[in-house]
Amino acid sequence: MIRALYSLLLWLVTPIVMLYLWRRSFKQPAYRQHWRERWGLFGACSANTQPVIWLHAVSVGEVRAAAPLIKDVMQAWPDHRVLLTCMTPTGRETAHELLGESVQIAYLPYDYAGATRRFIRHFKPVFGLLMETEIWPNLVHVCRARGVPLFLVNARLSEKSATGYQRWRWLAAPAFAELTGTFAQSAADAERLRALGARNVAVTGNVKFDFEPAPAKVEHGQAWRAALGPRSVLLFASSREGEETLLLDALELAQLPANTLLVIVPRHPQRFDEVAAMLAMRGVACLRRSEWNEHDIGDAQVLLGDSMGELTAWYALADVAIIGGSILPFGSQNLIEACAVGTPVVIGPSTFNFAETARIAVDAGAARQGKDAVEVARLAVQLLQDDAARSATSQAGLAFAAAHRGATGRVLKQLAEQLAVPTATGKP
Repeated sequence: MIRALYSLLLWLVTPIVMLYLWRRSFKQPAYRQHWRERWGLFGACSANTQPVIWLHAVSVGEVRAAAPLIKDVMQAWPDHRVLLTCMTPTGRETAHELLGESVQIAYLPYDYAGATRRFIRHFKPVFGLLMETEIWPNLVHVCRARGVPLFLVNARLSEKSATGYQRWRWLAAPAFAELTGTFAQSAADAERLRALGARNVAVTGNVKFDFEPAPAKVEHGQAWRAALGPRSVLLFASSREGEETLLLDALELAQLPANTLLVIVPRHPQRFDEVAAMLAMRGVACLRRSEWNEHDIGDAQVLLGDSMGELTAWYALADVAIIGGSILPFGSQNLIEACAVGTPVVIGPSTFNFAETARIAVDAGAARQGKDAVEVARLAVQLLQDDAARSATSQAGLAFAAAHRGATGRVLKQLAEQLAVPTATGKP
């Protein structure tokens, strides 16, 4: 009855879903592609004779986090084909960039009962992995009914999110209970997940710590840095709506040195033009990455990162990085990648997506945290002007990132123990 009501509600909002996709396609034409996959319709050409291991990563951040796990899964089960599903065009593009043709990539259908049945019937996965908190009641139920083991991997659940799920407990609890297993980032996450009905919960850590900066990307960023000479570089990485204006105002108050180059890399590509227009209205001399020859920066005050797949290079370029999504209440973007490159980090007050990670990073001296945009700007300027403090924060970041690696291996161990699918070593 609960799922029937849920499915009815989904059908009632279908026109809104289609309108959403249509409107998004004006800014991102890629939303018009692979339309049929969102409804569980896959052509015969998508089929593959190898047994399939399926992993779902909703968008860019989850895909990047999943990449090391996917590579280890392919080594553990080399005779299987990995299917990676996403929900956004940018996630799909990132998957192609990081994994190429080594995996099959598709959209996960929306959670209509018929669409999820067609998806499972078409690909016939031997087991599935859902990254973080991607819980879809019909999908979970169909997997359970078809005997497809389904695991929630790198699971996190903030207090705020847990409260939200409790309001929908009648729908969420059965879905959590039907998962085969749940691998949580921390003990606190595990406790909240159990309270919502999750079974076979294990704490495996955060697989995002297993991110290894691509040497070619790091070298690319270092080459950019060399081309800029002695000029200081402050990076605002993965900025979100409204944050750029707040930070620019705060940097004026903090008296950012006039020769500092500010690099702004918006989180979402559909905002590139919006941010460029905002800078033009403020009279800020801006050069776009798409127009930059990678050598002469001219008199630009801001370099706008309007490209995809270069975040590691931007971190390697920067002297200090401010992490987007943390100034306004978006919960922060991933700060681990910056630490892994050795870039000193400053974060704002909103970190609920990375609450434990942010806390231990600050405690380890790998990051500094401000209570608002003004304090974030002040801390960033202090680091830019203090070579010793910047070097110490950089070294602390590298140590912090290295100390917490290993979650991917723990996930693989749990899978090997819980599945009857032999690995390459022959162990169950």
